Amino acid sequence: MSDLIDADGFRANVGILLMHHELVFLGRRTGGRGWQFPQGGVRRGESLEQALYRELEEEIGIAKSEVALIGQTERWLRYRLPARYVRRNQQPVCIGQKQRWFLLQLKPEDPKFDFSRTPEPEFDQFRWAHYWEPVKEVIYFKRAVYARALTELADLAFPVGARPPHPQWWERMTARGRQQAGAPAD
Repeated sequence: MSDLIDADGFRANVGILLMHHELVFLGRRTGGRGWQFPQGGVRRGESLEQALYRELEEEIGIAKSEVALIGQTERWLRYRLPARYVRRNQQPVCIGQKQRWFLLQLKPEDPKFDFSRTPEPEFDQFRWAHYWEPVKEVIYFKRAVYARALTELADLAFPVGARPPHPQWWERMTARGRQQAGAPAD
């Protein structure tokens, strides 16, 4: 099945913010190519929730029954790919991702992750990180989207008054990420 790419060249994608208590899951891309949240394309004929649970199972081996869906971003969040990552030989050409982000709470106390569900695993390691840390860890062109998703979902992730403060590096890192992303806001 093919992924959905809109008329502007943005590929429909789901992003997964998986929490365990107050920490978030970060996966190390196979071969040590950085850290990120699970995410993946929406296939033709697939709902966003179907894509969410398929990606969760494929990338980290967690079943729908092991998580509680807390919420999602209201609109698509977009980022552009740097020119060197655009595959011009594909039709239609994909210039970036438009993502709907989902906040999930992990139910098991001692989850068993399995990164070998696909022939080419996305991740080879994981760690639990403080809520805002992924903005600093993800590749630069995804930073603005991570900041927007985390900010929008923070009130759902934490009880009133318990939202963690932004770290000292937040403004510097997110301003640079917005500048480098170059994607239109929805």
